[in-house]
Amino acid sequence: MKLLSIAIPCYNSAKYMKKCVDSLLEGGEDVEIIIVNDGSVDGTAEIADEYAGRYPAVVKVIHQDNGGHGAAVNTGIRNASGLYFKVVDSDDWVKREEYLRVLDTLRNLAGGDCALDMLICNFVYEKEGEKRKKVMQYHHILPREKMFTWDDCRHFLKGHYILMHSVIFRTRLLKECGISLPEHTFYVDNLYVFEPLPYVKNMYYLDVNFYRYYIGREGQSVNEQTMIARIDQQIKVNKIMIDYFVDKKQEIMKDKRLYQYMRNYLEIITTVSSVLLIRSGTEENLAKKKELWQYLKSRDRGLFLWLRHGIMGNAMNLPGRGGRKISVGGYRICQKIFKFN
Repeated sequence: MKLLSIAIPCYNSAKYMKKCVDSLLEGGEDVEIIIVNDGSVDGTAEIADEYAGRYPAVVKVIHQDNGGHGAAVNTGIRNASGLYFKVVDSDDWVKREEYLRVLDTLRNLAGGDCALDMLICNFVYEKEGEKRKKVMQYHHILPREKMFTWDDCRHFLKGHYILMHSVIFRTRLLKECGISLPEHTFYVDNLYVFEPLPYVKNMYYLDVNFYRYYIGREGQSVNEQTMIARIDQQIKVNKIMIDYFVDKKQEIMKDKRLYQYMRNYLEIITTVSSVLLIRSGTEENLAKKKELWQYLKSRDRGLFLWLRHGIMGNAMNLPGRGGRKISVGGYRICQKIFKFN
């Protein structure tokens, strides 16, 4: 069995995927690299097959019809043979020294008395044109370099959340929790780091700047105008998160820290949806914002009241043009968290 399976969802990634794959090959034969060619038409398939031919013990290629990022991640999980699983987007990369430390840590923890469910590392925003790189760290929240549970976590501040770039999950956990990301939908990475959490019991934080998250490419999904254009997909993900949280609420509430974390994460995603709808400036999207909050209210009135009367909820629902100007303050917070361009 491989130690770590890494899925690389690729859609028309020919211009930049080599940097990603080359950085991951540094892990050697303990690693399984699964390149998922999601219906590319630009030469991605040929590059992927070339890597599989050169590194048959490490690289596996799966060609499929275009189904979007979620479909590619689902394919990666289904085909993973490694003990642990990570997603690395095709325009991102990892740093060699930190990568080898991650693998050493997984090796040392594998087969221990209690199974590691989730490894967390730092990631770095590699934003185009910025010399100073923002590092997302967790050392003030999570115990360092020891196994811990949700009870051992300190309070997560606004803007400090466990994102896809941060995590490596136990593969069997992902398969057993039944996660299946929606196809042809952007922003499903929020579901990927949300739905498995009630199944995560044992965690480990390795305080290294492992993952390099490239941002600034034209047309990238987190570009502000792109997000507004795809707002219906953001709302779809938001509603799936609401449904999941409400449906599993009684189970989640058994662990106070887990409940607080997941509720707060849902708050920030709902804020992102709301502020993008406000920023679009159209009456149609303002109506969609109202409908989103009504949907939340219909699913769980108590959760609605908590989100609605919190600082972020109040900022998103102030009346009139003046209120919407104040809402932009909430947008600035979201911008710092999600690095909109």
